[in-house]
Amino acid sequence: MRVVIAGGHGKIALRLTGLLHERGTEVLGLVRKPEHAPALEAAGAHPIELDLEHSSRAEITEALRSSEAVVFAAGAGAGSGVERKYTVDRDGSVSLAAAAEDAGVPRFLQISTMGAGRSPDPDSGEVWKAYIDAKTSAEQDLRSRELDWTILRPGALTDAPGSGLVALSSPPVPRGRVSRQDVAAVLAELLATHRGSARTLELTEGDTPVPEAVAAL
Repeated sequence: MRVVIAGGHGKIALRLTGLLHERGTEVLGLVRKPEHAPALEAAGAHPIELDLEHSSRAEITEALRSSEAVVFAAGAGAGSGVERKYTVDRDGSVSLAAAAEDAGVPRFLQISTMGAGRSPDPDSGEVWKAYIDAKTSAEQDLRSRELDWTILRPGALTDAPGSGLVALSSPPVPRGRVSRQDVAAVLAELLATHRGSARTLELTEGDTPVPEAVAAL
């Protein structure tokens, strides 16, 4: 299998790359900066320098050709403002999904967030409201496409070691935390098993081993 990960230098993406590499999957990681390439190579990916915010649809399509799956793991990140929540978290996903259709890549996994699809707390700041709105719009766009899509909404992310035990199901899942390692493990299992098609899933730490949680979908 050949998988392209957008946002390849992200914390979840690098963990996912390592898991996929262990399974013998060829991984291509899209990164904005050349200095990110060594980290991807160390994890087992082939880095491709491509900025979703500023690349043409044709350029993105070319990067995806001959792949079997795409993972949208990009994000504007902490410290970014309202504008980049839309240009990365929304428009980046839209551009990648459109390119996946053009390139004939059937499978598309989108990392979203718990809270998407619902109105944010009125007392939350403008940046958080924009983030939730951007993620909600990206989800809506993906659901409209002729792709074998899965939307994964993790809870509050931590860098704790993965436990391998999760709660994974259609919304609503009670709010909670989840390690980035366990998010990566669920994504790897979704790719390997082809489960979760046309499903929006929420994920937190729980009591069910990742393979069982995915098999139960």
